[in-house]
Amino acid sequence: MRLPSFLSLLSLLLLPALASAQFQFFDNFFQQQQQGGQQRQSSSQQNVPSDSAWYQQTYDSARCSNYLCPDTLACVHFPHHCPCAWPSVQDKVELGEGVRLCASKGGWKNAEVAAKVDLARKGWI
Repeated sequence: MRLPSFLSLLSLLLLPALASAQFQFFDNFFQQQQQGGQQRQSSSQQNVPSDSAWYQQTYDSARCSNYLCPDTLACVHFPHHCPCAWPSVQDKVELGEGVRLCASKGGWKNAEVAAKVDLARKGWI
């Protein structure tokens, strides 16, 4: 009989301490979350507006006598010559129909994206 009463007494003593620690954790968590939200609100005042007016103005003011790539605003001779927007993480594949495709690099083999696009066009993957 001594063992169960000892465990009961121990749990009664530890329960308030555990509950207090848990509430402190949540208080700290929500306090940090509110501070992060305040920081995000103050930095969002400097962001580009979400409407497309900025892009349209930049596109319209770009000078190009050939083809202006819509995603990179690069001036090239043909649409399939447009560069990828993020060449460090994207591979470019030129399709036979004068279309170019940018896809995330695989990271394992050179020209892996081109091989996968070719397999997909054949219907093998």
